[in-house]
Amino acid sequence: MEWLGVLHFKSLPLLDKAVVKCTDCPRLVEWREEVAITKRKAYENEKYWGKPVPGFGPEDAQILIVGLAPGAHGANRTGRIFTGDSSGDWLYRSLYKAGLAKIPTSTAREDGQELINTRITCAVHCAPPDNKPSTEEKHECNKYLVEEIHLMMPTVRVFVALGNLAWNSLFATLSALGEDLPKPRPTFTHGASASFVGNDGVKRVLLASYHPSQQNTFTGKLSQAQLDNIFKLALKLIRKESRGIRI
Repeated sequence: MEWLGVLHFKSLPLLDKAVVKCTDCPRLVEWREEVAITKRKAYENEKYWGKPVPGFGPEDAQILIVGLAPGAHGANRTGRIFTGDSSGDWLYRSLYKAGLAKIPTSTAREDGQELINTRITCAVHCAPPDNKPSTEEKHECNKYLVEEIHLMMPTVRVFVALGNLAWNSLFATLSALGEDLPKPRPTFTHGASASFVGNDGVKRVLLASYHPSQQNTFTGKLSQAQLDNIFKLALKLIRKESRGIRI
């Protein structure tokens, strides 16, 4: 179902159900299912999700976080985005510190975690081999991000991109929805930001963060404090907006 300017879903729950059933990318279907069968030794007694992973969080959130894709033995195992791996450990700690998550961990769909005024999604909903979706797979899955952001535009005020791919996907998606974004596009780096006035007259902000992958956290490229500060800023921005202060 390639997005051709026609929006298909009336609610996020309906969109999420469609995401979970998607089989549009044969390579990703084969990989996610293979991983769910072969498993990692540490999880050999667990049943893997092995399907596309939908977004997580309330429909009326003011903050939307966009990541790359489910981890093969994280979200592809648990069925919840950024859950069950070290990237999620970092992310949920920061969200909890900012008052945006009920508990500081996310280990399973039944762990009692709830997001507060925040939703998390991804640019690609299936775990890709080597964490590298192809250009065609990114394009194919972008239709879901278009739909998700469209459904959330009445409430979302701050977008947080975790990684360069998510940053580019956000700009591409908002452009596809007809939003007038800054030109040239700001270069991706940790702490980069851009703002735009939407077609509805509401000002929104995009924030960039390095992805909390082990490649970045183990090397010190991203510290917990740096990630914490992104969500402190996101919270500050939506609080200003709620008080009628221009963000």
